[in-house]
Amino acid sequence: MILIKNGRVVDPVNDTDKEQDVLLDDGKIFKLAKNIKEKADQVIDARGKIVMPGIVDMHVHLREPGREDKETVRSATKAGLKGGVTSILAMPNTQPAIDTVGNIKLLKAIIKKSAQANVFISGAITVGRLGRELTSISDLKKEGILAITDDGSSVDEEELLLKALTEAKENKVLTICHCEDKALSHNGVVNLGFTSTILGLRGISNESEYKRVERDIKIAEKAGASIHIAHVSCKESVDIIARAKKKGIRVSAETAPHYFSLDETALLGYDTKMKINPPLRNKDDVVAIREGLKSGVIDVIASDHAPHTDSEKDIEFDHAEFGTIGLETELAVSITELISSGLLNWPGLAKKLTYNPSRILGLDKGTLKEGSAADIIIVDPDKEWTLKRQDFISKSKNSVFIGKKLKGRVDYTILKGKIVFKG
Repeated sequence: MILIKNGRVVDPVNDTDKEQDVLLDDGKIFKLAKNIKEKADQVIDARGKIVMPGIVDMHVHLREPGREDKETVRSATKAGLKGGVTSILAMPNTQPAIDTVGNIKLLKAIIKKSAQANVFISGAITVGRLGRELTSISDLKKEGILAITDDGSSVDEEELLLKALTEAKENKVLTICHCEDKALSHNGVVNLGFTSTILGLRGISNESEYKRVERDIKIAEKAGASIHIAHVSCKESVDIIARAKKKGIRVSAETAPHYFSLDETALLGYDTKMKINPPLRNKDDVVAIREGLKSGVIDVIASDHAPHTDSEKDIEFDHAEFGTIGLETELAVSITELISSGLLNWPGLAKKLTYNPSRILGLDKGTLKEGSAADIIIVDPDKEWTLKRQDFISKSKNSVFIGKKLKGRVDYTILKGKIVFKG
């Protein structure tokens, strides 16, 4: 038994934000109340701290199998625990891609052997993520996937995406769409506009994202299927998603911390850590993303954790890989940018990080209700710290936030009723 005393308990399901004690027993939340008197094996004094569900990150690139030099299931899940992430949805763009039952079984064996947190699996929409031939979605579902996605690539062929969405609906699987029309992004490397002009680099237009968001939502509507839009970065996408929701289309959306905290001017030093896809946009887009979070148009905050080796980043800008790591910083950046500014309250932030991704994926997580799994984090909301490269547990160090002053740090991460990280 673990007894958490005097914490500020935040439960997004019940919109709770009040001082309570929490008693954990047998891997579950046994009791929530004021002044719990039961004897416990361990007592944690959480006075002045936030007690909330563990983060459910529905957009993580684990790189294993195939690129263990960048990240592994073990290193990523350990990094996640430090950042308060207790559940991860693994993207399928590994080597080989997660596009067959055999490859799912391979990843499941790795997870069973080395995962330090809950890891769930998404399968590819198309074979090899090449956009030509559908995977056997029903077989992938039987093997336990929660979603399908060709993340990193968009399905260009409309009839193929329609068929995928139809089969996903029949098999009760979520379709996650990476929305990028590469005919419009033209091998760009930064946002099209001020930055691309100043740096003399090829630009990626907002249109390359929002035109594909619009198209994919229309196809989902035609199929009568649920669709989730990954890593939303621009104002027009937010507007399109808002209109679709008002129309009753079953669409959900996520963004990542870098899109509500940084804009394209962060690239002016040619720092390849800032090279991500979709790119950092202009200040108006950042405002729109923040407003989308506040209004509820954007349901989820996910890391889009994309680890790369130093040799893949510390090269000429055009040839550097896209992506930033985020498992260890998504909570602190969210506190710094959204809580401290008053844009979101604690239940609102917890909903974006825990309950909404759980609901969208069909998981019974993201709540502190009695009887639920004791996946809990205890956070010091006022702890200020500057992020240093040597701080990372992740095998890769390509973070856009190195050198940034952040607020909020995880003191404890509890998984299935056991302390698995102590800050």
